[in-house]
Amino acid sequence: MQNTPLTLLSEHACFGGVQRFYQHASTAIGLPMKFSVFLPAQALAGGAQHRVPGLMYLAGLTCNEETFMTKAGAQRYAAQHGLALIAPDTSARGAQVPGETDSWDFGVGAGFYLDATQAPWSQHYRMESYLTQELLPLLAVHLPIDTARMGITGHSMGGHGALSLALKHPGLFRSVSAFAPICAPTQCPWGQKAFAGYLGVDASTWAAHDSVALMAAQSVVPYPDGILIDQGLADKFLEDQLNPHLLEAACERIHQPLTLRRHAGYDHGYYFISTFMADHLAHHAAALLP
Repeated sequence: MQNTPLTLLSEHACFGGVQRFYQHASTAIGLPMKFSVFLPAQALAGGAQHRVPGLMYLAGLTCNEETFMTKAGAQRYAAQHGLALIAPDTSARGAQVPGETDSWDFGVGAGFYLDATQAPWSQHYRMESYLTQELLPLLAVHLPIDTARMGITGHSMGGHGALSLALKHPGLFRSVSAFAPICAPTQCPWGQKAFAGYLGVDASTWAAHDSVALMAAQSVVPYPDGILIDQGLADKFLEDQLNPHLLEAACERIHQPLTLRRHAGYDHGYYFISTFMADHLAHHAAALLP
């Protein structure tokens, strides 16, 4: 799958680098998938010595591979640090599963960054395998990105994805952060709906995708240099869906360093994300750069 060709859909000059949008035939998903990449100037000089570290961003419900790149204002800071940015789509597209477009919080645009085990979702809704086993090798082969120096971040559903994948695949990611993540999906309506549909009604299987449960199960501190999370206190989803206090408690129990910043007046959207994006890029640059 590493030799799968990439189709360049568009390219735009951006802060001395380039913003690109790609499509490719995904083996893991079984359908075409799109992703976006920002490459800073340092990555465009050519040669293996110019490979740059990368930060993968996982977007939230209803979003796609364009949302982060057009709304977050991250390219300015990535250019300053010399980091590549990678933003995949949030689910399979075109699977034609009955009911996949009936709800905004399940199906298309709502893959929850896991591999579904229940038919008919299990054929194409395989975002965990796609990201960890297919997309990262593709980046290493086709783009000047050093995938041995990768961080991961995300927002809301994507914050869940960033935290859970970082805890499940620690060798893949050196750093992790999140904006308003769904911290305990087994304990909130969004997660319960998605997990029941994708994984089945046996809730004992859900913990493998729950960041609080995954953190509690760690035998060693997984990220000794710390995890950064920002949460707006005017976020209408905070009380019912996000539960950052549960992750905070799980981190405290195993002595995982966590910087959980709560911001009065900020809501769930990209005005909030863009306000604190510079801090997240600096957090990852500290872990990824020499």
